[in-house]
Amino acid sequence: MYRYDAIDKEMLADRVQEFREQCARRLAGELTEDQFKRIRLMNGLYLQLHAYMLRIAIPYGALNSAQLRKLAFIAGTYDKGYGHFTTRTNLQLHWIKLKDAPDILEHLAEVGMHAIQTSGNDIRNITADPHAGATADEADDPRIWAEAIRQWSTFHPEFSFLPRKFKIAVTASPSDRAATKVYDIGLRLHRNGDGELAFEVMVGGGLGRTPYLGSTIRKHLPVRHLLSYLQAILRVYNRHGRRDNIWKARIKVLVASLGPEGFAREVDEEWETSDKARVDLPDTELARIRAAFAPRDFQTLPATSTAFEAAKSNPAFARFARHNVKPHKIPGYALVDVSLKQPGETPGDCSVEQMQAVADLAERYSMDEARVHYEQNLILPHVKLDDVPAVWKALDAVGLATPNRGLITDIIACPGLDYCALANARAIPIAQAIARKFADPALAERVGDLGIKISGCINACGHHHVGAIGILGVDKKGEEFYQLTLGGSPEANATLGQSLGPALPADKVAGAVDQLVEVYLRERKGEERFLDTFRRTGLAPFKEAVYADAH
Repeated sequence: MYRYDAIDKEMLADRVQEFREQCARRLAGELTEDQFKRIRLMNGLYLQLHAYMLRIAIPYGALNSAQLRKLAFIAGTYDKGYGHFTTRTNLQLHWIKLKDAPDILEHLAEVGMHAIQTSGNDIRNITADPHAGATADEADDPRIWAEAIRQWSTFHPEFSFLPRKFKIAVTASPSDRAATKVYDIGLRLHRNGDGELAFEVMVGGGLGRTPYLGSTIRKHLPVRHLLSYLQAILRVYNRHGRRDNIWKARIKVLVASLGPEGFAREVDEEWETSDKARVDLPDTELARIRAAFAPRDFQTLPATSTAFEAAKSNPAFARFARHNVKPHKIPGYALVDVSLKQPGETPGDCSVEQMQAVADLAERYSMDEARVHYEQNLILPHVKLDDVPAVWKALDAVGLATPNRGLITDIIACPGLDYCALANARAIPIAQAIARKFADPALAERVGDLGIKISGCINACGHHHVGAIGILGVDKKGEEFYQLTLGGSPEANATLGQSLGPALPADKVAGAVDQLVEVYLRERKGEERFLDTFRRTGLAPFKEAVYADAH
């Protein structure tokens, strides 16, 4: 993974000192909240319902053990002993005191981390496939390109005050594990007809009040021109994006208004007249970044493991192996999913003790690396099959061995009204109620692949639009209600969910999900997933089951 060099470290030190001085001015009353707001947001500090929230950037979701231990230290020293991993692979701390914020940023800088551009109308944390470098189906390591974009976009003077926030995701696999179609720019690395490495460029994705899936504006962009083409897209957006209406300021609205073809023409005109050589990544710089992601020193191992197979005699481990252990591109290794979705707990939350445990496991068993998945879980990406039973035991000891990756209790949920000043309704209690209903591992396994995603407001931080079952919290005259959608998916063939019907009160949501599952189990054919059954039957049988009493 990329290690910050002397230039990076000097930049972070200067930034921390600058923010420390501005915090002191705010605490002394020399700056009003309105004057301070832009400064704190550019450093990832939000003012939420009960306290300040700090959003820490984790570029392309990659962490080493020292960084994860530092996050645990900060959560234990300055917060309430836990952090919340988000759908953009960031970590949020929800109980921060303003006086402590500069010290926290200084601690982060010690391990090459920061909170820069995790808020504000700029280019946010760059995300990528969490299986990068460990999966056999990728055309190249997408982290290399995500890191190049991160370095290019950080403090970019032309793109620091965009019409609205801007998000970029990179994948190199036909199996889209980075949800690229719901990003402002989604990039998919592939080989073109001549075998050359190229990007499919998708623009205009985004959820929120007006959800859109990204449109492909260039199918085969040579990788050497990535940065100049991104510059052209951002210049068109900067020039034409709405600044008079926050609800119409995202690039998705501009792409929709011009049409994908019209937007692509604007971008091509800008790109053709630009000085590409000044912007595009020199081969020497690409080589420098690529070297940071050189293949690990993997051992030559048998493709199967006697210890791993023998451990399956324990039914609990066997279930964990079925759902939380994924194939690795190197024989004898595996990716181990660490679920942060124990039924009854808050999805995405991770305690100090759990962070420390994962850091220890990453250091001992996973080549000193852990990953954050946008589905609010962690991954140990390079574990020997022989070591998986020991990893499982250690995870089980700290409540992290829930065998539910991809199952109905693996729920995505934003912090909702328990923390967020923008929320209309709570998301966490709804997620907990649903998870408790399906807490029996055998039942969850019988239901199979079913992604539930919950947002506490229309901003859609919980990705409800692309949930197989999506749940959106709304306010009805001071009461919390929830709208359900069905059939959404963030995968390569991404779809937006369809509205099921009128919003339900909070105490009816878990029961409604139970009814939807009953319909699915009744209607499914063979090994169909929930999504497959829904796409075959349509909305009608599900709607009838949930609203039958209303007729």
